[in-house]
Amino acid sequence: MIALSDYKAQEAAWCPGCGNFAILETLKGALSELEISPHKFTIVSGIGQAAKLPHYLKCNTFNGLHGRALPPATGIRLANHEMPVIVISGDGDCYGEGGNHLIHAIRRNINVTLLVHDNQVYGLTKGQASPTTKEGVVTKTQPFGANASALNPMALAIALDCSFVARGYAADSAFLKSIMKEAISHRGFALVDILQPCVTFNKLNTYLWYTERVYRLDESYNPRNRAEAFKLAVETDDKIPTGIIYINDKPTFEDRISILKDLPLVNQVFLMKSALKELDKFF
Repeated sequence: MIALSDYKAQEAAWCPGCGNFAILETLKGALSELEISPHKFTIVSGIGQAAKLPHYLKCNTFNGLHGRALPPATGIRLANHEMPVIVISGDGDCYGEGGNHLIHAIRRNINVTLLVHDNQVYGLTKGQASPTTKEGVVTKTQPFGANASALNPMALAIALDCSFVARGYAADSAFLKSIMKEAISHRGFALVDILQPCVTFNKLNTYLWYTERVYRLDESYNPRNRAEAFKLAVETDDKIPTGIIYINDKPTFEDRISILKDLPLVNQVFLMKSALKELDKFF
């Protein structure tokens, strides 16, 4: 098994107590147990505290624009569909600026894993309400409380028939690691929303708040039942389920592109050269 130290990069610079630390270490453990070497996978991120994670993890990395991690991840995956691609994003980065890209990545079923650090606030830009902030919560820029209802990413993903929908909790690292491993191994678009306390700017959704509400789905639950998945998706207050909420195995975006089925694009040297020669006649 690959040692956790093999993934060590820069020292993390998040606030002490931030849930991002646990997510980083849990991801290292998942990659190690899956025996994926640092040079064998790529992480794509946008902008935000969550998006700093690739700086602290030895791997192939692409940092994109705010909310724009999924488009380059799609391109990387289509160019080399043998390399696992993981997208790291925050609730603001992904569900706010990147909401449109999320919808179409789910629709295409591109074979990438999306890990969203959901702390229900904009942490990098100092505490504004994010799409998942509960209505009425007071923030620095919403002194009278957030005046819009919170986005429910689980319900959205299930409504779009996302092929893998899961929720984890940063402080429950053992269970979160098992979810990450399943998500990375899944063929198709996998969304994992990770509940993550922000100890600096979010004084409502604390570790204690989550501990009193979060529970694990047990093995008796069938994630292939879409109707039951919807019921779980709307549990967000007194009880919050974690685990794999919905699975629907279906063809990936790569499966629908015949030129990619047998050989990754990066290895199709002769095909690329002949295609370029064909283009010459137009110039």
